[in-house]
Formats: sequence, structure tokens, C-alpha cells
Amino acid sequence: MPEKAVSRKPGSNARRFARLAFAWLLGAFIAAAVYWTWQFAPPAAVVVQPPAARPAPPQESGTPKPAADATPAPPAPTAPIQPAPPSAPVTATPPAAQPPVASASEPALQSLAKPPALLIPVQGIAAKDLRDTFFDGRDAGRRGHEALDIMAPTGTPVFAVDDGKIVKLFLSEPGGITLYQLDPTGTFAYYYAHLQAYAPGIAEGQMLKRGDVIGTVGATGNARVDAPHLHFAIFRLGPEKKWWKGEPVNPFGYLGGKVP
Repeated sequence: MPEKAVSRKPGSNARRFARLAFAWLLGAFIAAAVYWTWQFAPPAAVVVQPPAARPAPPQESGTPKPAADATPAPPAPTAPIQPAPPSAPVTATPPAAQPPVASASEPALQSLAKPPALLIPVQGIAAKDLRDTFFDGRDAGRRGHEALDIMAPTGTPVFAVDDGKIVKLFLSEPGGITLYQLDPTGTFAYYYAHLQAYAPGIAEGQMLKRGDVIGTVGATGNARVDAPHLHFAIFRLGPEKKWWKGEPVNPFGYLGGKVP
């Protein structure tokens, strides 16, 4: 049978041509865009990543690990632990011994012992005749004697026990006729009391020599008339050097007295 002629609509070819043209234009536009980007666009920044830090190898211990196929060595023998020797006991060191402190009645014995011994101040009395009355009580024990009583007849000469100046001639109710003398250094005062009288020419400020006669034994003041004696005392003076004020010192040993 004869084929039938296919009839076409007059606008179909135009539409097909338009689609082809559009497709060609789109492809040309894409190609142009790709070309322009490749030619004119700035190159992208290349970020270089730092290499990752490698982990540190593990530290080897003091004892090396044996190889897997090596036979482990036997452990070295360890020395037995010796017990620590016992510590020596701690001994407390006692404090150094302190020198004895002189009492109020016996101050500075060493300093007094350096000069020559004092002269016994009463004529005819020897050291063996002295009696230590320094610690005797007076006024029913209300005060100490703090001096030596040297018994002798009335009128017996009294001597200066040391060199030094007469600082005071004094008449007092308890001591009667008295005399105060300083030693050559002005450190000690010598006190003579109950005198019957002063020796001729004795005056305050006079310089005495050891053995000079200063007066005579008596019983003036509060001394008993039937017991004449010389009341002799030594005082260590303070910084103010007051002849009537000092620290009593026992004269017994400095006059040569010996304890029986």
C-alpha cells in the first residue's frame, strides 16, 4: 500500500530551531565562564598544614627490657639490709658553773686581798687575840653588829690600819668619838668608834700613814664603861663615795684573824 504523506504543522520547525539555538548559547556561555575563571580569577591560597607531631618514644626505664627471644638474666643478688647502729644517747650538757656571788657582808674579797694586810689598829693586840664579832646581833637581834670589837684598856693607842685621808671626825650618840678614813683608792672607808680621844693634831683632810696614832681606846657612845674597846668597821663605798654610806665588809680576815 502506498505510504501516506506526513503532514507537518508550519510552526514546529521554528520551535525546534529556537531550542537548538538556546542550547548552543547556554553551552557557549558556560564555556566562556569557565575560560574566564581559569584565566583571570586569582589563584586560591594554598594552606600548608604543618606535619603532625610525632609521638615521643617512650622513655626507657633504668632496667633494659630483654628481647622477646632472649633468655632473661637471673636477678642480681641484693645485699642484706643492715640495721642502723643505735644512736648514741643524747646527754644534756650542764650549764657552766657560775662563780659564787659575794654576800652583802663579804663583797669583793679578792679585790681586798690584793693590797697588803691591814694593820691591827690597837697596840698590843695580836691576830690570835681577835674575835670575829661581825655577825653578832645587837638590840636584841634587831640589827647586825657588822664590825669587830677589839677589847683593850682605856687609853690604849689606836693606829691607822692603812694609808689614806681622814674624811670625817664625828661625835655620835651610838659611836661616841669616831673617825672616818678612806683607803688610798677611795674605794673603802675605815671606821673607828668609841674612842676616848683623838690624838693631838688630828684633823679632817689630813693624810695618814699606816701605823699613825689617831686616838686612844675608850667607852664613849653606847659602849659599856666596864668594857672599853675599839669598834672597827670597813665599808665598801658606792659610786657616790659617801663616807657614811657603804656595804659592810668583815674586817676579821684582813686583820689576820683566823677561824679556830
